[in-house]
Amino acid sequence: MFAKTMMAAVAALTLSQTAMAQDKLIDSVSVDYGSSSKNRMVRVNAAKDWDVKWFQSNGTNLSGYWEASAGYWKEKQYRNIPGNKENLFDVGFTPVFRFQNDNKKGMYYEAGIGVHLFSELYNNDDNRLSTAFQFGDHIGMGYVLQNNWEIGLKLQHFSNGGIKKPNSGVNFVELKAAYHF
Repeated sequence: MFAKTMMAAVAALTLSQTAMAQDKLIDSVSVDYGSSSKNRMVRVNAAKDWDVKWFQSNGTNLSGYWEASAGYWKEKQYRNIPGNKENLFDVGFTPVFRFQNDNKKGMYYEAGIGVHLFSELYNNDDNRLSTAFQFGDHIGMGYVLQNNWEIGLKLQHFSNGGIKKPNSGVNFVELKAAYHF
C-alpha cells in the first residue's frame, strides 16, 4: 500500500509539473524515501534551479536550488508504545547548495537547511519534538544521469533548534529519485 501510494504521488506530481516546466516555475520533481528508528517517511518535492555558477573552476561550480516539499511520516512506536502507530504530514521549504559539474551531469554533493511545519507534534520511540515548526537540514550526494534522471542519498535531521524542550531531534537516511525537465 505504501509503495503504491508513493508511486501514485510521483506520477501525479510529474504529470502536473511537466506542463508547468515550460513556464519554468519549477525545473525538477523528486521523491524521497526515508527511514529512521521505528519511522518511515515519503516526501514529494518540486525544485527551481538558481542557474548560478559560483567559484567556477576545472569544470565544477557551486550552485543551488529552492525546494518545496510535502511529506508523509508513518510512526511505528507512537508515544513509545510498541505497535502503537500514528501518521503525520509535513510541508517544507529549503534552499539547497550544490557542488556540481558545470553541465549539471554526473556526481554532486549538497547541503541545505530549511523550515518545515508538521501536522502534529512528533512523539515516536524515545524521540519527542515539542513544536510543529521544525528546521530540516541535510547533507547528500548523488549522480545525475545523461537522460536527466538523478539518484541520491541524504542524511537528514529535524529539530526545532532549541526553541522549546523536549527536542530530541529525528534523523533519517533517505534515498532520492528526481527528474530534471
